[in-house]
Amino acid sequence: MYSIKQVVEMLDIPSVTLRAWENRYQAVVPERTESGYRLYSQENIEDLRWLKEQTEKQGISISHAVRMLKMRKQKHLDERLNASGGDPRDAIDKMKQQIYTALHEIQGERADALIDFGFSLYGYEAMVYQVLVPVLVKVGDAWEEGTATVAQEHYMTHMISNRLSQFFHVFPVYAHLPKVLAFCPAGEHHQIGLLLFSLFLRKNGVEVIYLGANTPEEGVMDLLEKQGRIGAVCLSVTDEELVPYCEDLLKRLGSLHPELQFIVGGKAYETAGPQATRATYKLDEPPEQWQAWFDREFAGIQHRI
Repeated sequence: MYSIKQVVEMLDIPSVTLRAWENRYQAVVPERTESGYRLYSQENIEDLRWLKEQTEKQGISISHAVRMLKMRKQKHLDERLNASGGDPRDAIDKMKQQIYTALHEIQGERADALIDFGFSLYGYEAMVYQVLVPVLVKVGDAWEEGTATVAQEHYMTHMISNRLSQFFHVFPVYAHLPKVLAFCPAGEHHQIGLLLFSLFLRKNGVEVIYLGANTPEEGVMDLLEKQGRIGAVCLSVTDEELVPYCEDLLKRLGSLHPELQFIVGGKAYETAGPQATRATYKLDEPPEQWQAWFDREFAGIQHRI
C-alpha cells in the first residue's frame, strides 16, 4: 500500500489533482487508515497511471477517461466471469448479499470496504440502483418479516443513507438551474426515496437543499423566505394518512410563493390512485424513467423562474 505522498512522487500527479480525480469523478477509491489517511493499492496505481496517460498523451478529458476505465474494468470482469462459466449478474448478486450480510451482522468496516470496492468496480449508476437500492429493499423486507430487528433495520438503513449522502458533495452544481428544496413532512420518517431522487437531481447539476425526514413546516417556511432562487419544492411521503396534510401544505405554500413548482412522490401518492393534487408534478415513474422526466419537465421550470 502507498501513501498519497508516495503516489504523487511515483506518478508525478499533483496531490490537488489526485484528490479532484477522486472526489469529483471517483477515479479510484483508496482505502483509509483509522486516522483517515489515504492508502493506495497497486491496482489504484495502475489505474491512475492509465488515466494520466489518457489525459496527457491522448488529450482525453478526465471525466471521459474515467468512464473508459470503468468500461475496461467491467469488460475484464465480464471476460473473467464468462471464462469461468459465470454470469455478470451473479457478481452483482454476490455483492448485494455480501453487503447485506455485513450490515446485518453490524460489520460496518467490512460493509464500507465492500461498498468502496463496488463503486470502484461498477461505478455510480450500477452500484446505487443495482446494488444499494435492492439492499435497502431487502432490509425493509427483513424488518417486516421479523428477520431483522428494529435496531438492525435502523443501523443498516443509516449506513447506506450515509454513503449515498456523501455524493451530495461530489457532483457539480450548475448555476443556471434553480435550487430545489427537498423534505419529508412532519410525521413522515421514511426518506430513502427522497434521498435517491435528490441525488438524481444533484447528479444533473441541481443544487438541492435537503432537509430529510420529519421536517416541521415552520422550517420550510423560514427557508423559503431566506433562500433565493428556490424554483421547486420536492415532497415525499409514504403514509397515505399524511396526504391531506401535504395537499393543504402545498396550497398554503403556493399562495405565499406562487412562483414555486411542486414535485410530489412516494408510496402514498403512488397507492392513492389518480386523485387530484395541487403539485405541478406527481412523480410516480420508476428511477430508470427519471432522466426522461427531467429532460422533458425540469427544463421548463428553469425558464419560468
